[in-house]
Amino acid sequence: MLKPKALKAEFLLCLAAMIWGSAFVAQRLGMAHVGPFTYNGARFLLGALSLLPLLMIRQRVSFPTQSGNQWSILLGALLAGLLLFAGASLQQVGIVYTTAGKAGFITGLYVVLVPILGLLWGQRTPWATWVGIVLAVVGLYLLTVTEDLTLAKGDGLVLISAFFWAGHVLVIGWLSGKHIEPIVFAWIQFMVCAVLSLMVAVVVEPISLAGLEGAALPILYGGVLSVGVAYTLQVVAQRDAPPAHAAIILSLETVFAVLAGWMMLQETLSNRALIGCGLMFAGMLSSQLGGGSALASNDPATLESPSRAD
Repeated sequence: MLKPKALKAEFLLCLAAMIWGSAFVAQRLGMAHVGPFTYNGARFLLGALSLLPLLMIRQRVSFPTQSGNQWSILLGALLAGLLLFAGASLQQVGIVYTTAGKAGFITGLYVVLVPILGLLWGQRTPWATWVGIVLAVVGLYLLTVTEDLTLAKGDGLVLISAFFWAGHVLVIGWLSGKHIEPIVFAWIQFMVCAVLSLMVAVVVEPISLAGLEGAALPILYGGVLSVGVAYTLQVVAQRDAPPAHAAIILSLETVFAVLAGWMMLQETLSNRALIGCGLMFAGMLSSQLGGGSALASNDPATLESPSRAD
């Protein structure tokens, strides 16, 4: 039986998954007022600002000097920010053309992509992960490919974004042994993503005060809750939650995305798509229980897993 501290941690993880899942709805609502790069730039900037109080409280505003490899860690954080920008941009553009629920499940595919990409670094992949990969691929086909064998534009873009999310997880795993301060790392990558997004937005999108005002609530939700609060909940909770339990609970993000899309946007899925979602979810669980996902780590440096709509 779990101890009260572990139960509290799992409740916090469930709350974080709920916030991340419902954030896909905020992303769609925000697109009615601003462009995808403007939305991402604003929410990641707001998310970075929301971490400043934590940085001040911890009084650690730089990488630890004892590690002796500050430059490699800084470059790693910049690389993570670049991957975060690529993944978030593709996801945000893609979500314009697909539903919040489908986007949530397709994005969650990064969980099974991590061990596949990890093969390039010589990482071993257990059999349970391969079973999960097969289930996820079949589920993805049912969810996204129509009966006339066509793939919706939005689904394709979100699928490509999943590869960047997987790369981001691998970069964080690579940095996990370098004594990195996780909140400082998160702040740097959020700022990199915000700056790059705003730079692109200035060039390719019309930015108006009226648009930002109209998207204020989705931006606040995506920035303060999805990026700032949910990330903090995950950092705090995964210190006490069993890794396998944490991985499974965080997978519920995809389920919450479908439920939020149904409740708030009246989105529906066909029976074929629902079966695909079920197979994908089973594949994600199999991959994580098989030890193939970086999300199952208890190392604080691997806790920011952007999977997500953060």
